[in-house]
Order: sequence, then structure tokens, then C-alpha cells
Amino acid sequence: MVEKVYVTYNQVHKLCQASADQILNEFKPNLMIAIGGGGYVPARILRSFLKRPSAPNIPIQAIGLSLYEQLPSSNPSNPVETPGTKVTRTQWLDFSSLEMANLVGKNILIVDEVDDTRTTLEYAVRELQKDVEEAAQKAGSNERTHFSIFVLHNKDKTKKGHLPQAMMDEGKYLAARTVTDVWICYPWEATDIDEHDTLAASQAQY
Repeated sequence: MVEKVYVTYNQVHKLCQASADQILNEFKPNLMIAIGGGGYVPARILRSFLKRPSAPNIPIQAIGLSLYEQLPSSNPSNPVETPGTKVTRTQWLDFSSLEMANLVGKNILIVDEVDDTRTTLEYAVRELQKDVEEAAQKAGSNERTHFSIFVLHNKDKTKKGHLPQAMMDEGKYLAARTVTDVWICYPWEATDIDEHDTLAASQAQY
């Protein structure tokens, strides 16, 4: 049986706070793209720590990607999820309302909650790079767009997906915490937050 660990909002807040200076100093993001649904809350918390006096808030855009699928369980109140094999695009940047040319030449930080198999991150980086390159060609721009990644947790396991080697070589990937291959239960997934926090209090902090 897969071990479950419970993470609180307070822990998420502190993980974002602890990572903010490195992100600001090394990644220098102009824009965040949150992968839904797990990247929404970390991106919003992170924005508060990345805010600098007299500087505007860093905008947040959202994309939706689904890889996990729910499996039948003998206990309906405790469903089991497992990584799927195909990434499903449930929400993407709206090219009709968002000028893709505005992304060209920017430092874009992709935010998600967990790097499990890396399949979702690989898809997000590949597709966003392709879209921005097309926008650059249309705009006649030679400016380079820089992508970086922030996740709360990286699972220490063999990955099915792969990120660009240049991104890894340049240190454009940051995980606030590296953990073993456990099932991480985040607070925004909870239907009973008091029970969730009680379970989290009985475990080591993740």
C-alpha cells in the first residue's frame, strides 16, 4: 500500500517563502504560468514573496493538464489515484485574448505542486516553448524566452518525462523539497481540512 503523507497550507506557505529569494535572484521571472490544479495555490503564495517595492505584481497565467486517473477502491471515501500515461490538455493559454508576442523574450516561471513522473512538466515546457517560438517568428523577433520551473516537491524516482538539458544545466529547475516516492496529499484536495491537518500533525513535515 502506498504511504500517504499530508501537507498543510502552512507548510506550503513556508516552502514558497524559503524558495522565493533563489527564484527572484536566479530566475528573475516576469510571468508565472501555474499548472492546474496543483500549481494555482503555490503560484499565488509565491507571488507575494516575489513582490518588490515599487515593482508591479508578477502576472499569473494558468494552464490545465491532467495525467492522474482515479482507480476503483474498496473504500469509496479513500480513492486511489495513479499516474496515467497520456497528458490531457484541459485548459491552455487563450491565444485570442493573450498576445503571445508579449511572452517573447520574457523569463517565464512554470509552477506546479509536485514533480512525480515528470511527464506533465515535459509536456508543459515543450508545448509552451513551441507556442512562444511560433509567436516570435510571427513577430519577427530573435529574443530568447527563458523558462524555469518551481515545484513544492520532487519525488526521488526514475522519471518517465525529460526536461531540456539546457534548462537543467543552467539550474532553471528548483524543488523546494525532495522526498521519497510517497503519495502527497495537499490541503486543497481535502474535503475535511480539520481531519487533514490532524493527520499532517501526526507525521513528519514534508
